[in-house]
Amino acid sequence: MGEVSIIGLSELPEVSPGEDLGQLLVKAARSQSVRINHGDVVVITSKIVSKAEGRIVRIREVEPSTLAKRVSRLLKKDPRVVEMIFSESRRIVRMVKGLLLTETRHGLVCANAGVDQSNIEAGYAALLPLDPDASAGRIRATIRSALGVDVAVIITDTFGRAWREGQTDVAIGLSGMIPLRDYRGQRDAHGYHLKVTVTAVADEIASAAELVMGKVDRVPIAVVKGYTYPKGEGSSRALIRPPSRDLFR
Repeated sequence: MGEVSIIGLSELPEVSPGEDLGQLLVKAARSQSVRINHGDVVVITSKIVSKAEGRIVRIREVEPSTLAKRVSRLLKKDPRVVEMIFSESRRIVRMVKGLLLTETRHGLVCANAGVDQSNIEAGYAALLPLDPDASAGRIRATIRSALGVDVAVIITDTFGRAWREGQTDVAIGLSGMIPLRDYRGQRDAHGYHLKVTVTAVADEIASAAELVMGKVDRVPIAVVKGYTYPKGEGSSRALIRPPSRDLFR
C-alpha cells in the first residue's frame, strides 16, 4: 500500500426525510464520473443521514422540562436545546463553561449529545441517527445492489478530544469493515514485540476524509481508494471504551 486517494462527492441535492441516501450517493458519483470500486470506503457525514432518516427537530416545538430550564440558565443555552440534549442522553458526564458533555444512548461521550444546529435550516436541530451501524449497512447494501461492488461504509461525526485542542471526525457507524487493526503479538522493524498497539483505522479514515469534505464546503460524502482496511462485519461499538478501562469514569 503506497498511495491512498480521497474524492469528495458534492453533486447531491438537499436531502429530505424519507429519501434513499444510497441511491442519491450512487447518482452523485455517476454525475461526477467517480467510479466506486470493490474495496473502496464510502465516508458519509451523519448530518445527511439524519436528514434522510427524519432525525430533524423544529426547536420551537420542543417543550423544555423544569430541569432543562434550570440547566439552561447555568449554561446560557436555549432550554429547548437543552431538553433535546437530555432526551438523547443516558447520562450527564459534565457541565462546565457553557458545555454540556453527555453520554448518548449509543454510548458515545460527546458535547451536547450530538445535537447540532450547523448546516441545517434556521430554527431546526439535527439529532444523531438512531442506529448508525444499521444506517451504514443499508447504504452499503444499496451500493452493492446498484453497482455490484462491495465497499465499506463509515458514518462520521465531529468530536473534541480530551487531551488535544481542536476537533476531528470519527466513525460513529460503519459496515463492511473491522474498525480496529490489532498489532499485538507482532514485531516491529527493530524486532520489538508489540504489546498494546491497536489502531482505530475507522477513525483514521473518517478524519482523513474530512480533509476533502470540510465543514462549509457542501461535500457530505467522500470515497477513499487504495486503503486495505480489515474486512469483516464489524461495529462502531468496538471503538467505545468500556467503563472498566475508561480512565475518566
